[in-house]
Amino acid sequence: MSRLRVIPTRRHGRDRLYVCRTDGRNIAWYDREAARVNLLSEDQRDEVMTALDPFITGRVTVGPPPLPGPAELALLSLHPDDDLAPNRPGEALLIALERDPGSAHRLRPDPRRRALEAEQTVGNALDAMDIAGWRTLHSVPLPGGDRIHHLLIGPGGLFAVHTRHARRQRVRVDDPLVALGRRDAEPLLRRVRAGADRACYALTAEVRPVLALVGPADIDFAAPPRQVRVLSDSDLAALARPAAVLKPADVEALHAMARDRHTWSRV
Repeated sequence: MSRLRVIPTRRHGRDRLYVCRTDGRNIAWYDREAARVNLLSEDQRDEVMTALDPFITGRVTVGPPPLPGPAELALLSLHPDDDLAPNRPGEALLIALERDPGSAHRLRPDPRRRALEAEQTVGNALDAMDIAGWRTLHSVPLPGGDRIHHLLIGPGGLFAVHTRHARRQRVRVDDPLVALGRRDAEPLLRRVRAGADRACYALTAEVRPVLALVGPADIDFAAPPRQVRVLSDSDLAALARPAAVLKPADVEALHAMARDRHTWSRV
């Protein structure tokens, strides 16, 4: 039996199969689009090709990687358990619901499921920006049990996006308070700014805070919020419109840094 594992991924619009040892270290990857198997060790060529044999169709080129970029280097150096890039939108909530689905006889819907719907809606909208050179990480864990719902990195800069379900509700924003429908106002913008500040510290780069409201009936502002953007999920594409401030290499380098779980351990 092969001692190697094959892990499929889809990153930046490309399908790849990573081959890793039992300790989690990657030793090769198969780029389907390029029809190329990139080997980090020629000594393990036969074992790698045996592991990939069920997945390869047609002729492929086999050899050392052609000057891997920052994203490839980051993935190859990370243990899979420390790589945040595979996180799905709402990853933390999905895990929580799998561990504790809750009662099937609740009188009211589980609020975690509404929160999950919101994070998935926003996450899918942000992931769609991938084709324009943007990278998104979901459910970035922070010390103390908090997390950044979505971290968006691209030509226009970095954004820490906090998501809130507001389907068919009128939203009143009076910085730092946000009131959804008839519920009491809460200092939500303070929390959104705090998450962005922690991301700034971790990445040593400017990270702008965003509150994304999913499906609001209306958003009413008492005054323009301070240093935070409040958008509905249908307006998230506006984040990609500012003039470019980061080069593609900078985007990839920041994404490589942010995807490492250890980057966030001391913020």
